[in-house]
Amino acid sequence: MSDSALPLIIVLLAVSVFVVTLARRLGLPAILGYVTVGLVLGPHASGLFPETEVTHLLAELGVVFLLFTLGLEFSWPRMVALRREVFGLGSLQVLGTTAVVAAIARILFGGEGGLGWAQCIVLGGVVAMSSTVLIVQQLAERAELNRTHGRLAFSVVLFQDIAVVPFLALAAALAPDGEAFTLGNTLKLVGAGIVAVLVVLAAGRWLLRPLLYVIANSRMRELFTLAVLLVALSSAWASHLAGLSMALGAFLAGMMLAETEYSHQVESVIRPFRDILLGLFFISVGMLLDFMALFREFWLILALFVAMIVLKALVASLATRVFVDSNFKAVRTGLTLAVGGEFGIALLTLLLQNRAIAPEIAQPLLVAVVLAMVLAPVMLANNKRIARLLLGERGPPKTAIEREDAVTQAVAKREHVILCGFGRVGQNVARVLEAQGFEFIALDLDATRVRAARQIGQPVVYGDPTDEPVLEEVGLANASAVVISFSDNNTALAILRTLRKLRADVPVLVRTPDDSRTGELKAAGATEVVPEAFEASLMLASHVLMSLKLPASTVMRTVAELRGNRYEMLRNVIGGVDEPGLEAGFAEQVRSVVLPPGSWCIGKCVDEVRKAGAQVAISGIRRQGILGREPSGDTRFEDGDIVVIYGTPEALEHAEAVLLAG
Repeated sequence: MSDSALPLIIVLLAVSVFVVTLARRLGLPAILGYVTVGLVLGPHASGLFPETEVTHLLAELGVVFLLFTLGLEFSWPRMVALRREVFGLGSLQVLGTTAVVAAIARILFGGEGGLGWAQCIVLGGVVAMSSTVLIVQQLAERAELNRTHGRLAFSVVLFQDIAVVPFLALAAALAPDGEAFTLGNTLKLVGAGIVAVLVVLAAGRWLLRPLLYVIANSRMRELFTLAVLLVALSSAWASHLAGLSMALGAFLAGMMLAETEYSHQVESVIRPFRDILLGLFFISVGMLLDFMALFREFWLILALFVAMIVLKALVASLATRVFVDSNFKAVRTGLTLAVGGEFGIALLTLLLQNRAIAPEIAQPLLVAVVLAMVLAPVMLANNKRIARLLLGERGPPKTAIEREDAVTQAVAKREHVILCGFGRVGQNVARVLEAQGFEFIALDLDATRVRAARQIGQPVVYGDPTDEPVLEEVGLANASAVVISFSDNNTALAILRTLRKLRADVPVLVRTPDDSRTGELKAAGATEVVPEAFEASLMLASHVLMSLKLPASTVMRTVAELRGNRYEMLRNVIGGVDEPGLEAGFAEQVRSVVLPPGSWCIGKCVDEVRKAGAQVAISGIRRQGILGREPSGDTRFEDGDIVVIYGTPEALEHAEAVLLAG
């Protein structure tokens, strides 16, 4: 690294930390902070951080990793269930928007010496594209990705990633030395794309699971990380070589990995790379925004911006209305898809580079598209309110996530138990508490686990238990007990110190892998410490004594005495065990499956699904926000149900395939 590059990187990091922290303090999305950094440091403002090919490549990798992690939450059966939305609604939105914009552009800029139909069609494609990154990230943050409008919007942007191929080919053909845009060339591109998709799907089905099994058994975490990076980047590269987007290839690879027992571990490995590179992506978007051009041609850019948002929302809403029975859902989907897109920027940039369109036409449109991306978080966060306003309707005053937060806050004001950590041990404790009628609130730093738990109606909050405001928010003042189930002793010690600083009288039970640091945990304020190794040794000893033909009463008395001497508070309690390391994926776990309209099981009862081969426990069905536990065999599934299933990873994958595709 050169001496001149290092200070620039330090400045970039320093400004990013400051601006993003300020944005969070003001309650604004972090995306706006990153865009502001790009705007301030970019070539159109201070010029301190110039755009380079390396910058764009790293930003594109951020999109790749985002789609890869999103693919981990999908599966092939889910894609089969969504085929109607992806190809039906997606094609209607893209073709409809492109046709309308192309016709308007031809009327305004056509004629002799003006824009031809090819240029107008590409401009239509520019407007038709929506930002996959913004839509997916914002909907996921607001727990709306599995709602009707979120599912439909994601289906459309997935189709857009495929549809951008012919638009790119046409834009390249408009160059003076470009290859002629013919039906044969188009079919060749489509064929190459199909081959790339089939290669990725085949590799995922027959190579990834054995490869990851061998690597996981090696117990080398860094090797597992390298393998995941290899899979994500190689699939993106294969897709790029075939003329498709890198993001689409990464999504397919993630979707294949979702059918293995390692999907959760893969996501935790890839998340740091994704978050850092996505920040760089939004910084690069900010660098494109030319504020001087915005002031010079303010009214033209404002007109283009408003026209683009209104047109996209209208066309997408009309197209969506064919697939749903509600004007509200259709308008909400249209508003979600009305934002600008990174592929639109890529198409416009290619047109400008090829001199295929006059700069006085392309530059204002480019600023309008970037502006539509910059303001997208605000519109996406308020899509429900805007839809209600446009339709003149009144609905529930709060969003789903706000209602869940309200329920959690109500629990925090009553007597309850706080669970620090919602892994396997924490979930087992939660089940016991629920069975005995006690309320609880759980804290965890695994965003995927928190989202899955909230989806099935459990009061789990994303937060760090070592932070005082977080503990106060979940009602430490009203807690009757606190359970720390993290396996790391240093984490448990940090939580204990914070707890005792805020409240000295609450009972705190701590789980620890062994008894090597029991004294330290006790000194930090633990009421009782439960070492897993000690409990395991007691169980082994009891089985040995039973095998030696000692009376059961003698064995139980011996174990009770040992446990009684060891614990001051807990009696006859055997703690659960979180399996450490990569092999944790083999343990039984809970998963929620959202049923889109095309799912095979809709209209069928639980017994029919079991007969079809779903060898898992169906522990609950969440319908319209209400969780019904242990459904009877004659309970029928409905569109939009969230089915809670429990079993081994292989059984869960098979059960999801049965529910969605039969």
